[in-house]
Amino acid sequence: MKISELSVPQPVKDVLDSLGIKELFPPQVDTIQAGLFEGQNIVLASPTASGKTLIAELASMKHVLENHGKVVYLSPLRALASEKYDEFKKYTQIVKADGSNVSVGISTGDFDDAANWMEKFDIVITTNEKADSLLRHRAKWLDDISLVIADEVHLLNEAERGPTLEIVLARLMQINPCIQILALSATITNVDEIAGWLNSKYIVTEWRPIDLREGVVFQDEIQYKDGGSKKISQETRFTCVNLVLDTLKNGGQALVFASTRKNAVSAAKTLAGNMNKTIPKTRSVLIKHAMEQANKELLENEAYKIEEAGEKTQISDELAEMIRCGVAYHHAGLSGAQRKIIEDAFKERKLKVLTATPTLAWGVNLPARMVIIQDYRRFEAGYGNYPIPVLDYKQMAGRAGRPKYDKFGESVIIAKTQDEADYLMEGYVLAKTERIWSRLAVEKIMRGHVLATVASDYVHSTEGIFEFFRKTFYAYQYDVEAIKGIIARILKYLFDEQMIAVDCRDIYATKFGKRVSELYIDPVSAVIMREALTKKQDYITEFSLLHMIAHTPDMGPVMRPYAREIDVLNLQLERYQKELLINPPNEWGNHIGYETFLGEIKTAIVMENWIEEIAEDQLITKFGIQPGDLYRIIENAKWLLHATHELSPIVGANKEIKTLINELEERVSKGIKRELLPIVRLEGIGRARGRIIYNAGYKTIEGLKGASLEELTHLVGPRIAIKIKEQVGGFVEKDSLDNLDKEPQLVFKQKTLF
Repeated sequence: MKISELSVPQPVKDVLDSLGIKELFPPQVDTIQAGLFEGQNIVLASPTASGKTLIAELASMKHVLENHGKVVYLSPLRALASEKYDEFKKYTQIVKADGSNVSVGISTGDFDDAANWMEKFDIVITTNEKADSLLRHRAKWLDDISLVIADEVHLLNEAERGPTLEIVLARLMQINPCIQILALSATITNVDEIAGWLNSKYIVTEWRPIDLREGVVFQDEIQYKDGGSKKISQETRFTCVNLVLDTLKNGGQALVFASTRKNAVSAAKTLAGNMNKTIPKTRSVLIKHAMEQANKELLENEAYKIEEAGEKTQISDELAEMIRCGVAYHHAGLSGAQRKIIEDAFKERKLKVLTATPTLAWGVNLPARMVIIQDYRRFEAGYGNYPIPVLDYKQMAGRAGRPKYDKFGESVIIAKTQDEADYLMEGYVLAKTERIWSRLAVEKIMRGHVLATVASDYVHSTEGIFEFFRKTFYAYQYDVEAIKGIIARILKYLFDEQMIAVDCRDIYATKFGKRVSELYIDPVSAVIMREALTKKQDYITEFSLLHMIAHTPDMGPVMRPYAREIDVLNLQLERYQKELLINPPNEWGNHIGYETFLGEIKTAIVMENWIEEIAEDQLITKFGIQPGDLYRIIENAKWLLHATHELSPIVGANKEIKTLINELEERVSKGIKRELLPIVRLEGIGRARGRIIYNAGYKTIEGLKGASLEELTHLVGPRIAIKIKEQVGGFVEKDSLDNLDKEPQLVFKQKTLF
């Protein structure tokens, strides 16, 4: 089917035509013929790169331009949401019937916000968690949604993210039974069950625009799924390196999946050390030199970006050196800025090899000619090293094959013995994916959702709560009777902790319970905050608060105390004993709990060092933490301190404590001592520039008003100097602006913030 034959507005066809998209892929044709444009709910289960995003775009534009509807696109990850936002922006040039342009917005952060400003957008890209938060705030514009697109819906099977997606879809169906649902998925075994739950038709296909050759490699030979085989030149003693070199010599890129961060880094180092073997000897010396020089300049630029992305650390230096060799690694331990630079460089084919942990397979679209899966075991708490699910393997393998660049993609999994090779062929390459099961029926997961059901005024009775949970995937697969006991225990807990109250048969949320739900925190976290703040208000310090939030379940995994740190942490625990708002468990009676408690102490100490302006590199070395983990802790701390501040007046905390919490939230956000607070409130000023300015003697906004542009330029550069003066006010000589290609200005207005 050609794009020109579609029953969509002509401007949509023009946009696609300008991008060279003339014809639909078979899965796209099947979806349209199944009734997508007539409002039919559909679950499309197809491989990576089979065109699912274009189907979502066409359905969205049909709703916006012809039905005057509103679209929400649900993504499991922020990075993936940003990617989809960029893809949808190409339609903003289209003019609607009312004369305005199609508008696309994105909202992925700040869970304590109804985002009413999103009402003006026709298409909203958001994460599952943000959508859940918006539903808790009862954002009015959610009632106008006519189409919801659920990306990566197979993640219902994922213990952490699945339940949120399940609740969001159930809630949207509750609000508007006529809403159209387009669910996009990898190929899964029980797609019929998901379709049944969503009252949808389903389409399952293995079609790909680029053929995928899956196989197992043992020593120097790949055995493929189709019975074929291929010999690999043994240039090194490392199978992975030999596979990569073979791919690069044929003009491809390679993506290597390792089970852990440590293994991903180790693989990248090994590959970087062998990149001098990638130019075939048959090429002339002149051509080889020209290629090397051109590539060297590109890679040097990418290395520079990494070095400039945040504070200079040993990790950024190490990564920059690898990038100069055309290699990088990618995992959650890197900062968001570092990951983005690496992703863009790989997409633009500047980087030739990327090693990564399996989480990348569920995230942004980074296809490669060759996908190499180094190992099929992953550490699972309570199980040890455990074989990964077939679905995870298929997600990784599906990254092989770059549209527009490759005629086929190859995915191989490395075996260490012939017996293991046979097992991998049968257990992964030839195997079908597992069934998708709801992960909702866990008390820890359901607490917040049960509270939100009442606090957001969706229902006000026990039967109403049961009725809502009957709409979930869990109830479809099992029965709501299976979770009635869990719901009853949760309701009792919420009542005992004064988050809900009962009036005759009506259940309603207290002021405390409603605010807990809106803040998007676990009710247990809220109880910890309340008990801590009312326990001893006369002696609460910054460390008291930092440890308190580290103790909440919402902090996520706290830092693991290494064996060498136990004695030191015990001493620190003794030092901070009087400041703690939570008592430590008995060291001998609860060994696991005590070790976790020491991990909370360590996490609090890291945050304390952060707000004392200890350099990032020192934190990494001293505590064995990686940038991505540090930023995760900081982001969670900001969120939890905000929640603590919001709950403090409700639970009766005094004014001094509220001020301390508010100040601490700002300090954690920037990583600064108290004295820098006024300065870093200026746009463009972070902890590094703020310290430079302060140490130069400009300690207040009044002081900066009197500073000359020349003095500030010497400290932070001309652009930032002008930005400072624009914000604080003050006189600037005309001549000082001449070299900045900026219109002369005599006086900058002072912002009302100061």
